[in-house]
Amino acid sequence: MNRQDKYTALFIGIDVGSTTVKCVVMDTQSLEIIWQDYQRHETRQAEKLLEMLESIQQSFPGVSSQNIQSFITGSGAGPLKDVLGAVFVQEVNAVALAVEQLYPDVNSVIELGGQDAKIINFDLDKDSGERQITTSMNDKCASGTGATIDKCLLKVGMKHDQVNDIKFNPEALHHVAAKCGVFAETDIVNLIKSSIPSDEVMNSLADAIVMQNLMVLTRGNTLKAKVLLLGGPNAYLPFLQECWRLRIPQTWAERGYEAPDLPLDELIIVPDNGQYFAALGAVIFARDEPEKYQLFKGASSLRAFIEKGRQDQLKDSAGPPLVSSKEELDVFLDHYTQPGFEPVKFRKGTLINAYIGIDGGSTSSKAVIIDENGEILAKEYQLSKGNPIQDTKEILQRLKAYAVNQGCKLIIKGFGATGYAADVLEKSMASDTNLVETVAHMISAKKYCGEDIDVVCDVGGQDIKVLFMENGQVKNFRLSNQCSAGNGMLLQAMADQFGVAINDFAATAFSADISPEFSYGCAVFLDTDRVNFQKEGFAKHELFSGLARVLPKNIWQYVVQIPRMAELGHKFVLQGGTQYNMAA
Repeated sequence: MNRQDKYTALFIGIDVGSTTVKCVVMDTQSLEIIWQDYQRHETRQAEKLLEMLESIQQSFPGVSSQNIQSFITGSGAGPLKDVLGAVFVQEVNAVALAVEQLYPDVNSVIELGGQDAKIINFDLDKDSGERQITTSMNDKCASGTGATIDKCLLKVGMKHDQVNDIKFNPEALHHVAAKCGVFAETDIVNLIKSSIPSDEVMNSLADAIVMQNLMVLTRGNTLKAKVLLLGGPNAYLPFLQECWRLRIPQTWAERGYEAPDLPLDELIIVPDNGQYFAALGAVIFARDEPEKYQLFKGASSLRAFIEKGRQDQLKDSAGPPLVSSKEELDVFLDHYTQPGFEPVKFRKGTLINAYIGIDGGSTSSKAVIIDENGEILAKEYQLSKGNPIQDTKEILQRLKAYAVNQGCKLIIKGFGATGYAADVLEKSMASDTNLVETVAHMISAKKYCGEDIDVVCDVGGQDIKVLFMENGQVKNFRLSNQCSAGNGMLLQAMADQFGVAINDFAATAFSADISPEFSYGCAVFLDTDRVNFQKEGFAKHELFSGLARVLPKNIWQYVVQIPRMAELGHKFVLQGGTQYNMAA
């Protein structure tokens, strides 16, 4: 007999988080975990949960829905609990009860989620002698959470499966301000453009996150052994675990706390199933309250909600889509899509006299070869791999191959650099000039778009620059480089979080029939809106559409602070890779 066939009744614990869905199936008598799964949902909470429920049905075909009871927790549980017929359990209560049941000798818990961080302390009540809990939680800012780690991985060009090889090295740390997710991103970009190795960047971020939580989220309390590390980042990032095991004992020493004489891995514990504690706790919390049980509606109810009910539920609060019809989209794309670039071809044996310009940006590196008349002969673009010198080498190799493959020789008459990495390139590669970005934007705009331009708007990976022109000269300008609101990295980070290639962002956004109404402004607030919209049930393509609709407001009302664009003139030049995103 198949092992699963012996079960006639099941408890299902579900934790729908901001970035992942966790699900456990437990025996109703022993509470043994007999099935579990943990997956990133990429804003498809309902769809990912449906996959899991269907898998559970296949694994336990002999159990009818009448003999299944489900319990749900997490930031995304709200829209799904009634659809499933699940008992809702508040997340902190679920985690605390799971810890008391499974690790009764633990006195402190640190849980890092995708969009929040929680600390739970267990203390004895002086009067009753019973254990009581105090909690502190950060769910308003991405600082100190898994989302900040994800964004850093994106910036340094590392894959999630590469982080297992990182060893925490406290001797090679650099300053990262973890009190704000945006400030942390800015510091990370500065480290990358200074050619700091990727593992040092990740270790510096881990240390900043750990110290931020130990100094701020503890609210003046001291963690007491034993300490339990929970949540996906703590479960899957060995270098983060190593950092906790270094810094927590240091705080004990500073505060005069004497920990029990035990090995470090017994004082600071990473359980094998730490990512499932909220789901486990939901079952443990509610199993003794059968009066709250509801009829489990299962996968069929959730499928109907995805196909029809979800959008009906959201329509009243949603805004319009980017386009109302395929015909409107076709007209728009036909009018605004830029023609592709074809490099200039030469006869074999030609000596190509040319000049090279390099823009070492925060998220990508760009290069062009122009002739003595300013005509663009060839160009190259690549996303940064975390080392601007290496990025530049690879681009220059491809530009050299452009000439060599035609049987020609490239004679470089001059080499100019601009962008975040310009100082590094000037020192390491002896560039002939290191030009301020705003001046570079103005010169190219006048050269290729005419002297009569009124505004130059460049949306880069980590900054936004807007130049106001008069008689061919810069009259005034606005610059935003301390906040990621409205720039290319915001789009790229969101696309990466949801498993969408950045080149597919626009097509995904155009497919939406409704859009959530984002508030324009700070990137942290935008991310808070995103989390809230996910909780409400908005899907990936709808979130992309809503974000695309708010980005122009971020540029012109938040950065430029001139909502009436007609005041600025009539001829606008849009520069930067972000401008190629047709949805934005």
